[in-house]
Amino acid sequence: MIHSALSTATLLMPTSNGAAGGSNLWLVFALMTVASWGLYGIFLHMGQMGMKDPVNGRYKAFLMVGVAYVLVAVLAPAAMMIINGSDWKMPFDGWTRSLIAGSVGAIGAFCVLLAFGAKGQPAVVMSIIFAGAPVVNAVVGLTLHPPKGGFSGISWQFYAGIVLAACGGMLVMLYKPAPAAAAAPAAVEPASSQGAGGD
Repeated sequence: MIHSALSTATLLMPTSNGAAGGSNLWLVFALMTVASWGLYGIFLHMGQMGMKDPVNGRYKAFLMVGVAYVLVAVLAPAAMMIINGSDWKMPFDGWTRSLIAGSVGAIGAFCVLLAFGAKGQPAVVMSIIFAGAPVVNAVVGLTLHPPKGGFSGISWQFYAGIVLAACGGMLVMLYKPAPAAAAAPAAVEPASSQGAGGD
């Protein structure tokens, strides 16, 4: 059953020329990533709170995130490689840069936990991250791989998008909603003395 499901997934994967079950299949996967990463911070914070450990709960939660990474990021691609009959040759540039990618991703996930531990609200923390990350990606990506015609060939709309993303993160930070007030503890009435003064 698992083999059949993986075989179906393999058929749906886009080929090198982009052909697959549909020309917009990449968009489906992109939207799945949006949904997954959008829920990541929420469930991570819930896991941290669920540990019932104010000191080490965040580290316990991140430990379980690591277990999930092993299941999803190690076993799944290994299974796909076996199904596709791939060899296990990995050039130095490929595996070192991929290892760096995994490391920066894990560091980012750990910093999310630290932000939650510093009383950051999940909605605010994740909004700032998702507003700032595309800016970093765009700047570094363009620096490493300059576009055709140089930076002068980039349309103004692209720069406007970067500025709007940065402004969005700033607005979320400046106008974040106030946390809900803690519920006041129920008043405890003093026990009345029984038989005071006798019958």
